[in-house]
Amino acid sequence: MYAIIEDSGQQFRVCEGDLLNVDLRDLAEDAKELTFDRVLLVSGDGGVKVGAPLVAGAKVLAEIIEAEELGPKIHIYKMRRRKNYRRKTGHRQRYIQVRIAKIVA
Repeated sequence: MYAIIEDSGQQFRVCEGDLLNVDLRDLAEDAKELTFDRVLLVSGDGGVKVGAPLVAGAKVLAEIIEAEELGPKIHIYKMRRRKNYRRKTGHRQRYIQVRIAKIVA
């Protein structure tokens, strides 16, 4: 059984037990679980359910493994030749690592 969920403008194909990095969001400090209710497709024993745009009543439950994790460092370098213009900046995205616990169709 798998599902396709949408979170923060991205779509993910998830199965039970998968590890997933989603964008950091404001949660309570004692939060142990995260619910994704924007489910676009669910496939299982009963066949495939495709939403228009969402599957009614479907949700994906995930348990939080790590509250804040840092992604890879990305370097941005801008340069204008012969103009003495050089700028170097960086970015590091922050994520929440979750494990998919259950897919409710």
